[in-house]
Amino acid sequence: MRIIGIDPGSRATGFGVVERREGRVHHIAHGVLRPPGGAALSDRLAHLYAELRAVVERERPEVAVVEQVFMAANARSALVLGQARGTALAALGADSLPVFELAPRAIKNAVVGTGAASKVQVQRMVARLLSLDSPPPTDAADALAAAICQAHVGRLAGMSAPGRRRRAQRWTPEVLR
Repeated sequence: MRIIGIDPGSRATGFGVVERREGRVHHIAHGVLRPPGGAALSDRLAHLYAELRAVVERERPEVAVVEQVFMAANARSALVLGQARGTALAALGADSLPVFELAPRAIKNAVVGTGAASKVQVQRMVARLLSLDSPPPTDAADALAAAICQAHVGRLAGMSAPGRRRRAQRWTPEVLR
């Protein structure tokens, strides 16, 4: 099963694609999408939508997982992040991909062993789990971590078989125990 993870943001959106084969998770691709700096929010969101659609078309995932919004520093940041998440969800929904949502702490707990893991810890563990030569950029590492988590949690929670539509689900740390 091929899974794309998304770490949404209006200035940088990370993506990571993994594939679960024969009981192991394999790296397929990762990257960071950066809209033009200084562009209007609507232009950044349009750029993000087009780039994510291109990634989905190229990588052909069967399932998507998007990191949930965590506590933002202020209301404006939360609103802009929510708009970036909505754009990512729309881009994924355009292909009728089943989309799951995971809490950042649950992802960190599943991949690193603690929900309070630092960005550097996530980068290093993702690189180790996927046998990468070097740690990926932080946004891509977060997206890969989400995909890795879904590869394991989705299987344990009875995720639908490829091609079957399933309602989005929220995973909590309790599910990972």
